Amino acid sequence: MGNLTIRRRRTALAAGLATLAMAAGLAAVPAQAVDKAKYIALGDSYAAGQGAGPYLDDCYRSGNTYSELAADTKAIKLVTNAACSGKTTQEVVSTQLERLNKSTELVTITAGGNNLGFGAIITACGAAILDPTAAPACDAASAFAANEITSQKLAGDVIAMIQSVKATAPNAEIVVTGYPYLYDPVAAGQTDPMSVFIYKATLLADGLNGSIAAAAGATGAEYVDVRAAFAGHGINSADPWINLNLADPSSPDNFHPNADGYEAYYASMSAAGAYSAP
Repeated sequence: MGNLTIRRRRTALAAGLATLAMAAGLAAVPAQAVDKAKYIALGDSYAAGQGAGPYLDDCYRSGNTYSELAADTKAIKLVTNAACSGKTTQEVVSTQLERLNKSTELVTITAGGNNLGFGAIITACGAAILDPTAAPACDAASAFAANEITSQKLAGDVIAMIQSVKATAPNAEIVVTGYPYLYDPVAAGQTDPMSVFIYKATLLADGLNGSIAAAAGATGAEYVDVRAAFAGHGINSADPWINLNLADPSSPDNFHPNADGYEAYYASMSAAGAYSAP
């Protein structure tokens, strides 16, 4: 009986030591690194980060843009932000796809505004608010943009861009974003020049976003609308997330999001699941 008790104690001790050894061995094994999705950002100034500064180059790329904010997440590895100010959808294709390949797992794109002549509209229509003689130039710029939308030319351009990205990065999830309203929409029926300008800007923004959403639906890309995220933070609000420096009307940052605006872009993308683990 005594020998049996001793054997049982030895067996229990051996089992306990083995368990401790296994636990120690497991503790010594480092945790495996999370497999982050390889991410490339494409697009125009709204993807580059113009308006948020400081800038890394003459493309107005900023460390405060939404793709750079995503680089801090556990699920995403930002390979590069290839976006550049002023680019149309055609120029995104011709100048920004060289970093894409079969290993790319996520591509985000903000582009399409320059296809409408965004700069010409802002310049001409902004001048028309104070100078009625600039109204014809504003009307011409607005008419060009409206025709690009109603003819579905813009939607076709965005479709072609997405298809080029898919061909270059066949394994990537593709997310295209819309644009915010520059000014918070105003009540209907106003006749003052500022309100008339805001009506035009709102209408064009809706057409621009509608074209991008339609293109995403036609190609299987995901569309993220940011208008709701910017609500109450237009240029005409008490807390604007869109820049307009009246002391420097020619500032390149004017009519672009500030750092808070790019935080809103990032929040919209995150809420849509764009930056979730694959």
